[in-house]
Amino acid sequence: MTPAVAPHEPCAHLGGRLGTGLLEVSHDPAVLDRGGWWAVVLPYDGAPVLARFADVSVADAPEGDWAGPSRDSWCSSASRAEYVAAVQEVRSRIAAGDVYQANVCRVLSAPLPDPARADVAGLAALLRAGNPSPYGGFLRLPELGLHVATASPELFLRRDGDVVESGPIKGTGRTADDLEPKDSAENVMIVDLVRNDLGAVSRTGSVTVPHLLVLEQHPGLVHLVSTVRGELREGTTWPQLLGATFPPGSVTGAPKSSALRIIAEVERTSRGPYCGAVGWVDADAGTAELAVAIRTFWRDGDLLRFGTGAGITWGSDPAREWDETELKAETLLGVAAGSWEAGRP
Repeated sequence: MTPAVAPHEPCAHLGGRLGTGLLEVSHDPAVLDRGGWWAVVLPYDGAPVLARFADVSVADAPEGDWAGPSRDSWCSSASRAEYVAAVQEVRSRIAAGDVYQANVCRVLSAPLPDPARADVAGLAALLRAGNPSPYGGFLRLPELGLHVATASPELFLRRDGDVVESGPIKGTGRTADDLEPKDSAENVMIVDLVRNDLGAVSRTGSVTVPHLLVLEQHPGLVHLVSTVRGELREGTTWPQLLGATFPPGSVTGAPKSSALRIIAEVERTSRGPYCGAVGWVDADAGTAELAVAIRTFWRDGDLLRFGTGAGITWGSDPAREWDETELKAETLLGVAAGSWEAGRP
């Protein structure tokens, strides 16, 4: 049974847990070592938002009203020509030896047709039905203007005591036949980066790759997914863990420091929550599950935003990379159209 939650009440539904009764909001990851259950949004290029709730239960998600933008109302932060040019610039930087791989993204925006009927709880319900994912959920903090709904398929960090795992995704196509050697090479490259990130805070020799290049089916597409696992050194704090691993390697590139600089040069707008992380931390139990904030919507006033991108290597075809960003957005934008596109009042 789902507890009743007022439409404008702060709440979160993440990992099958419903959090209500907001106690505090912090922007300091150190609070995650202090105790309590926290809903977490770590924007790619903004301040962390950490919300501690008093009442947390395993429960179905609350309902919410949703009227979303029509499919043809979205605009992109980069046109096709501009995106292709950005991909070509990254390939030139790869040729120069500045970087091996970098993720190039764009942000789509659309006006909400009825902002009073734009509850992310309702959007999350549509995503569960139309694009089910292992890390779906939402966080709603009206007083902060934070409204995020995610259908992320990708694990950033799962923590159980001192054991931590990451599940980087690299390689996307409509079917397995669409995947190329470039996709496997890119995945392995990012696995190596994640191994290095976790190695900075893990016991020597404990970082392993239990699964490499596993094919996963998702609505309308397939992914190559790997798993990297480590055992944290005793006393590792959340600021130390996030300092070693954030932003996620799969949405930045390798080497990460070079990729971050190049991304800042070629992208035209802030990523916001997109490509950051969203999830929950139970500081009392020592457990957590944070997803990479892809397949993720967020409200920005009366606008709805959504990010999409692709990993670029020397083997990338710029036009094909644009097509991959379109593929990743296609199903989700249709789902988000919701009752507005269906014509319901």
